[in-house]
Amino acid sequence: MSHETVTHHGRTTSYRRTAFGEGPTTLYVHGSGGSHEVWVGQYGWRDHPGPAVALDLSGHGESDDVATPAGPETLAAYAADVVAVARETDADVLVGNSLGGAVVLHVALSTSLSPSALVLCGTGAKLAVDESLKDLLADDFERAVETLHGEDLLFHDADAGTRERSMDAMRETGRRVTERDFRTCDAFDVRGELDGLTVPCLAITGEHDRLTPVAFHEFLVERLPTCDLAVVEDAAHLSMVERPGAWNDRLASFLD
Repeated sequence: MSHETVTHHGRTTSYRRTAFGEGPTTLYVHGSGGSHEVWVGQYGWRDHPGPAVALDLSGHGESDDVATPAGPETLAAYAADVVAVARETDADVLVGNSLGGAVVLHVALSTSLSPSALVLCGTGAKLAVDESLKDLLADDFERAVETLHGEDLLFHDADAGTRERSMDAMRETGRRVTERDFRTCDAFDVRGELDGLTVPCLAITGEHDRLTPVAFHEFLVERLPTCDLAVVEDAAHLSMVERPGAWNDRLASFLD
């Protein structure tokens, strides 16, 4: 898995790339407080249907940060990261989880990049964040991290090691960037813009996801002109981490 970078808008964005199979290049976009590592079960999957790329959004992992306030400006900056990496790698399919799903939708709706397909995982057309969680992110970050790793939020029944690695990754990203991510989610709302998005889409999430419930994905299926629904059993918000085999099977079927 090669570590590469692309420079754009005065900053450098880091990404990983693999090429295990034949087909379109798929670009994976992580969610709040995460990094490319959340997708290792996908871009590192040796049966992946085509080349795969996973990036670190600005301020995450090994990518340079941006000095933007939470909300539309940060969303646009993250979208610019995705566009730059997509153009550098010829990525044609965009996959986004949670905040990453919002970024992917913004790219498809508001930039000149024209992906051939979208995979929207654990996300929605509107991503309101509970006030109590926003308060915790501002005032007690460690408790916020623990809360997010509670029952049926990020995970349904993940093993202790998986949970701990996820918590460590969020701590590494840090309070400031993670809070900015969640507040950017809170400001996101494209419910009135979906009719114009005509590319094929897959809306996929875990059956127990309380952060972005199955109903959020059913809404996407109802409003997007071409969108399939997939629900991964025995998983929550990070279904691609918790049940990578089942998740990857649904991705492969969609790309086929």
